[in-house]
Amino acid sequence: MFTSIETFLRYFDGVNRRAMRDVAALPPAADGWKPATGEGEKAWSINTLVGHMCGSRLYFASAYSGSGWVTPRPPDVSSRDKWVPALEASAVALRERLASTPDDWLERKIPMIDSDGSLAGWRLLLMMMEHDIHHRSQIDTYAGINGWDVPQIYNRTAETIGSLQPAERAKHGLSGDGHPI
Repeated sequence: MFTSIETFLRYFDGVNRRAMRDVAALPPAADGWKPATGEGEKAWSINTLVGHMCGSRLYFASAYSGSGWVTPRPPDVSSRDKWVPALEASAVALRERLASTPDDWLERKIPMIDSDGSLAGWRLLLMMMEHDIHHRSQIDTYAGINGWDVPQIYNRTAETIGSLQPAERAKHGLSGDGHPI
């Protein structure tokens, strides 16, 4: 749980940097690419997904700030060169809308749009970040399916960590199956 809006925004800045990094790494062939099958969100192009990420950030910010669950018009993401600037602009707009809100808003309840009940402000902001990460992962999956490079989240591959396991186990007195020797 976040206890200050500035702490949340610093964390979100990292989420946004990774989104911009992954989207920037996509090749020109990604522009307009969409799954061959599916309906609705399952058939959105990468362009549409980037626009959705941008708009959804401000949708959640609107709800958090008490202005209702209002979806803004998506930005122009009609070509690959507009994706990163759109993500950056939405992050700036999110920061502008949230930075001056009091920290105690993180605890206040926000009524849901589609069901009875409410969520604490911090939980709503986490939903926004999880939503963002979900769609970044969707885009990364599309990249993998197409054989396009996918940036490593922490500059480490599973293969690299796996190759270090025998030495790490030996250092800690563990057998190959992780049990003490």
